[in-house]
Amino acid sequence: MTDLIIRPATEADLSAVGAITVQAYSADGYVNAHDDYARTLADATSRFRDAEVLVAADDETGEVLGSVTVVHPGTPYAEISRPGELEFRMLSVSPEARGRGVGETLVRAVIDRARAEGADGLVLSSSEKMLAAHRLYQRLGFTRLPDRDWQPLPGLQLLAYAYGLPL
Repeated sequence: MTDLIIRPATEADLSAVGAITVQAYSADGYVNAHDDYARTLADATSRFRDAEVLVAADDETGEVLGSVTVVHPGTPYAEISRPGELEFRMLSVSPEARGRGVGETLVRAVIDRARAEGADGLVLSSSEKMLAAHRLYQRLGFTRLPDRDWQPLPGLQLLAYAYGLPL
């Protein structure tokens, strides 16, 4: 496994963050490069402005290998979080870096961030098709929150997960 550094994104990272996010979602067939959500995924600049973007970078080369967006309730990128909760979105790992624990390390960093903020819980939405992500969340102790499942578009079902804090 590559030694990773998890850190806040910088403006210099944003091009890589956007590209990796689109690549990760496209590689698994969740988006195509020309749909509206792909444009949202590519727009790391807006996420950087309106939320907190964390990156996983290779310790030796500094190459960005993945990212995650951390949001607070009521902010532009919040979807299902409620007061006292933290939410994360757009977890992505470069297809070339998969299998190295990058995604897990990013999720653990978000859990630590939520604890440090004194959040009551950590929540996320995930497409019903993202089975590998669901296995990761369950392995880390997330549980399903079916009462917060939702459909942003007809035919696109998002499943809600929660991690109770503090633990």
